[in-house]
Amino acid sequence: MPSSSSDKTLRRAILDTARAVVVDQGYQALSMRRIASAIGYSATSIYLHFEGKDALLHALIEEGMQRLGRLLQRAASSDETPVVRLQRVCEAYIRFGLKNPEYYEIMFMLHPEHMKRFPPEKYRRARRNLEIIGKAIRNASTNGSASAEELLIRATGVWASLHGAVSLIIAHRIDSKIDQKELVERVVKNTVRGLSFTK
Repeated sequence: MPSSSSDKTLRRAILDTARAVVVDQGYQALSMRRIASAIGYSATSIYLHFEGKDALLHALIEEGMQRLGRLLQRAASSDETPVVRLQRVCEAYIRFGLKNPEYYEIMFMLHPEHMKRFPPEKYRRARRNLEIIGKAIRNASTNGSASAEELLIRATGVWASLHGAVSLIIAHRIDSKIDQKELVERVVKNTVRGLSFTK
């Protein structure tokens, strides 16, 4: 049976509150009771939607991955040359991180010691984002014979470079003298240039 409008509204309120609590106060501060109090519902109502706080975090990670994936796919499908499409994919990744810092922190920077492992089926769906980057690299390459392992390494290297820029910026670790837009452009340019198919 499809969820009612009120169920969807409650689920959205739960996720938004959980995201804010984790980012502002940390994983240890997250509890179903705290969320229930913040949104004016009983803890029992929260458990009807999520079995625990780890399920909440997993839902936030998956939601963020889906949003990121849509941006990456749109960039990868743009009507431009393959190398420019790869640049657009890189730009889309950074843009997502900077516009959605709360999601980004939970997706890639949260390391709670006791959180349950991300479910395999959710991990496989999240992995598609890395596959989009890998496909963009393959399409831009003049050497189409790169192995799947090599493409994975290249895509992960690109991801690491972009993540470094995003994490430093949202953590306010960039020197104030540096123009953020120029830094992002330089990171993208250097990341793409660092791949073997471009000069």
